[in-house]
Amino acid sequence: MTETTAGQRFGQGPLSRASALVYHLMVVELLFLATTLPGLAGLVLLAHDAANIPLAAVCLLPAGPALSAALYALRHRRLDLADLRPAAAFWRGYAMNVRGVAKIWVPSLAWLTVVGINLAHLGAGGVPGWWAMLLVVVGALAVLWTANALVITSLFEFRGRDVARLAAYFLLRTPRVALVNACLLVVAAGVTLVATEAALALLASVFASLLLLNSRPLIAEVRDTFIA
Repeated sequence: MTETTAGQRFGQGPLSRASALVYHLMVVELLFLATTLPGLAGLVLLAHDAANIPLAAVCLLPAGPALSAALYALRHRRLDLADLRPAAAFWRGYAMNVRGVAKIWVPSLAWLTVVGINLAHLGAGGVPGWWAMLLVVVGALAVLWTANALVITSLFEFRGRDVARLAAYFLLRTPRVALVNACLLVVAAGVTLVATEAALALLASVFASLLLLNSRPLIAEVRDTFIA
């Protein structure tokens, strides 16, 4: 075997690819935790009380840019074990997208805070039970819209208003993506209820990878239809 052939084959096998994926997930997870640590610490320390819902939203503010950077880094990951730079991709995605993500993430958290507060005080308001179901549906749609918007903002360059329109458009255009994202939302909620918010944060890179994998039809259509 020549030196050139050996060089071409190094880092290209199934085991090497799997190792590269694990390495990417680990580095992205560590960077996600590093960039969200203050908010995550506050979130874990908060008591599960309706009065703390606004504080929980504030603690979640760093998670948006960090999740966007994770999506960018995983999307641009290299398969060659000899050429891995997930940290550089993460920081590049963070710097590129932090402002665009803030335009989506902050209003989404504000809206979900309003929904959460209303759900927490249904009894005091004396509203009918169907109103609670409506609020749950509105909250779920807001989370699914935010997931689409995060993917689009993390991987493409659009104006904020165009991101909002595309995220809403793809809720109907790619219902399978929305359905699977809803399942991921249920799993994330289950992890939080059974364990803690910290346990969910420790799985952030895995959830980001699954979100990216599930969003492939959306990503392909944005690239083929809306990118000149």
